[in-house]
Amino acid sequence: MKIGFDGKRAANNLTGLGNYSRSLILQLANYFPNNEYLVYAPKVKDHPQITAFFKTRGVKLKLAWSSFLWRSFGILKQLKADNITLYHGLSQELPFGIATSGIKSIVTIHDLIYIRFPQYFPFIDRQIYRFKGQYACRKADAVIAISERTRQDLIELFKVPAEKVSVIYQSCDDSFKQPFKQDRLAEIKVRYALPEQYILNVGTIEERKNQLLLIKALPSLPEACKLVLIGKQQPYAKKLHAEIERLGLHARVVFLKDVSFMDLPGIYQLAKVFVYPSLYEGFGIPIIEALYSGVPVIAATGSCLEEAGGPDSIYINPQDHTALANATNKLLNAPESCRNMADQGLKFVQKFNNEVIAAQLMAFYEGIASKR
Repeated sequence: MKIGFDGKRAANNLTGLGNYSRSLILQLANYFPNNEYLVYAPKVKDHPQITAFFKTRGVKLKLAWSSFLWRSFGILKQLKADNITLYHGLSQELPFGIATSGIKSIVTIHDLIYIRFPQYFPFIDRQIYRFKGQYACRKADAVIAISERTRQDLIELFKVPAEKVSVIYQSCDDSFKQPFKQDRLAEIKVRYALPEQYILNVGTIEERKNQLLLIKALPSLPEACKLVLIGKQQPYAKKLHAEIERLGLHARVVFLKDVSFMDLPGIYQLAKVFVYPSLYEGFGIPIIEALYSGVPVIAATGSCLEEAGGPDSIYINPQDHTALANATNKLLNAPESCRNMADQGLKFVQKFNNEVIAAQLMAFYEGIASKR
């Protein structure tokens, strides 16, 4: 098959949808090398991570003919000229007119957070996301949701027929799946001046991610335990800094900037506990990264995080900092329980291995491509 992909994110984004797109295409290229994987993008970011991706055997970069609204209009002629068998919109949209082009199409919907939490998104952005998402779901031959929670949101909020939506989970980068050697960990610890004992949170510092809960819980944790936060700071970070000032926690909170992606698995592996109190997620890749890193996880109820964390992680109300403090203390004070949680989490997360996900995805592609 010739499979085309919306590669805007794969070719330009180093986090989130960029990682999802590259990981998915790489898995397919590695496990099913007999197909061609054409990645369409209007431009390409000059970065080693992206350069290495496009050197993968079977993965071909196709620069778009038009940069203005190319994903909506300009790409369709190019797909026809390249004789694409199936096109996968990796980030919630499809080209207009694809349903009558003779090209089978699939769209991945990551979340409908902009509908569940409209206060976090500008009005015009919400309207664009809704229009493109609903159009793609109507016109696609099939829809992939990245979690059961997102599938239920699509059925409820977009009225997508249940039989049209399938859940195919994500994995994470392979670098999180192998323990680092002790000398490498020691090097990373020195490079980032990491504390002896810390709980970790990774993700954009914004209101929906709810990192303020961590700050409020910190005074109830042992003084030797510090908090390490990794993520781009949005205006919400001012609330965190104000609370740190109010509680006198300057010496116990570390904001890391410019963390190399190659070092990130080591920072996970050195953590005592990973905490993810997000109010709502489409899936929760940082939880997967933590479980592969052998770190016990505490996450929030209310969306899909139980799907990512499995039955042996701990889940708390995202509004209850006392519950978070109690759960964290329970783990810090019980090393054996901590190790058991980490072991069980590592067993659970094997369901997200690359080979498993790639096989599910290829079977899905073949099923759609074979339909008349």
